[in-house]
Amino acid sequence: MLVTLAVLLTIGQGVTQWRLRAVQNELFIIRYAALQRHQSQQIVKQALQIADPGEQTKLATNIAELRRVFDTFERYHLEGREGRVSDQNITIQLSDTIRQMYRDVSPEFEAIQSSARRMMRLQRFEEVSQPDVQASLQLMLTNEKPFLQEIDAIVREYTAQLRRELNQMQTIELYLYMFTIVVLLGIGLLIFRPAARKLKQTLAQLIAAEARMTSANKKLLSANKSLKETRQKLFEATKQQYQKEIDEQKIRTSYLIAGQEEERKRLSRELHDGLGQMLTAIKLQIEGLEAALARNRAQTPEANGPAPYAKNLGTLKNLITQTIQETRTISNNLMPTVLSDFGVIPALKMLAENDRSEAIDVTFETNLTPDMPRLNRDLEIMLYRVTQEAVSNAVRHAQPSHVHIGLFEKDSYLHLIVTDDGRGFKPTSKLQRQKETDDLHEARSQANGTRESNRRVSQGLHNMQERAKLLNAKFKISSVPGKGTKVQVSIPYHTQPIHHDTY
Repeated sequence: MLVTLAVLLTIGQGVTQWRLRAVQNELFIIRYAALQRHQSQQIVKQALQIADPGEQTKLATNIAELRRVFDTFERYHLEGREGRVSDQNITIQLSDTIRQMYRDVSPEFEAIQSSARRMMRLQRFEEVSQPDVQASLQLMLTNEKPFLQEIDAIVREYTAQLRRELNQMQTIELYLYMFTIVVLLGIGLLIFRPAARKLKQTLAQLIAAEARMTSANKKLLSANKSLKETRQKLFEATKQQYQKEIDEQKIRTSYLIAGQEEERKRLSRELHDGLGQMLTAIKLQIEGLEAALARNRAQTPEANGPAPYAKNLGTLKNLITQTIQETRTISNNLMPTVLSDFGVIPALKMLAENDRSEAIDVTFETNLTPDMPRLNRDLEIMLYRVTQEAVSNAVRHAQPSHVHIGLFEKDSYLHLIVTDDGRGFKPTSKLQRQKETDDLHEARSQANGTRESNRRVSQGLHNMQERAKLLNAKFKISSVPGKGTKVQVSIPYHTQPIHHDTY
């Protein structure tokens, strides 16, 4: 029944639209037919103006206007006989009555047509007085009224036919409406009423089920809330435990690094004050022995030529001098006194000067001024050790020609940047930063063929990361194969006077 209703509505709408388009086309035909009355009157008016002596100066204008109106009038009349309007691309089927009425009006139309054409052929106003012109004008005036009456009859017949078609369409629409009402009543009684009864029963069941579901949902929500609270507590406890482990690891690492620094300081002092002093004393004793032997030989007359022991004493003295120098270098590397006495900037300058050689140029640059307060002791040690390790790795393994150390304060951060133009490496993913450093120096050590060197370098970079992490600094290594490596440490910068231990 629903399909039948849809078909009926579709047919009714289609018929209505089709008939409305037909009515619109017929209205255009009626309009253009009615225009012929007005146009015929304009033609007669223009013909009279052409024959009027008072309008002889406007002869050309009146003839042009007559030609314009007549062309339109003639086209509308000829197209109306065929039931079409070319301007709107409309064509209708004329009834026999309309066709006969157009045949009846043909003599009047042809009389007006021939008269108008004669008037349009005038060249001078004097031709108006010619008998054939006067006869044409009189013929036009004689046929004007019969033409208007017959055109009015055609328009009335068009209107009557259109009214009959509208009445017929109204009747069809009424029948379709009544049939649609009957179909709707059938649908309501045979389909909707039983469906509504069934729907009420189903709704009652659904309401009861919803009540049960609501009760179950409340219980589930309560259980879910408890589960979320328990999970949140577990998460917080796990987070606290994890943070505690991290803090403990941080503290242990901090103590370890502090112990390393203290041990280095102790070894440095012992090397400088103990072993260094003893080596210096040995050197002085050898120099005294050398002088005493030289005096004894000078007092012996029979001694000729150089003493046989002079070369050995000279070699021993040079070896002790080199040992003293190496001891001082080791002591300075363990804990440079310039770092404790004057701060990180002079220490980094001295580091650059000590590592500079004929093959490698090491430079240092900073925008920190000497009048700025000293940095925190732990911060100075971290900056120095990171720089020391980075420069050492570059000099020993990257084969660079230039190493640059930069210490800059910018945007409330202190940036330490160590760059070299050595061999570089291919960076790995960000999720493997620790492996990144290992891969870098694994590649460098393979080039040098030293597995032990790779282990030391990887451990050194790990120490750099740990030192930076203890002070909440950002540590980053970037490199491009063949274009060098860049080590950068960034830490929030807040200077304040700090007490520093000195030797």
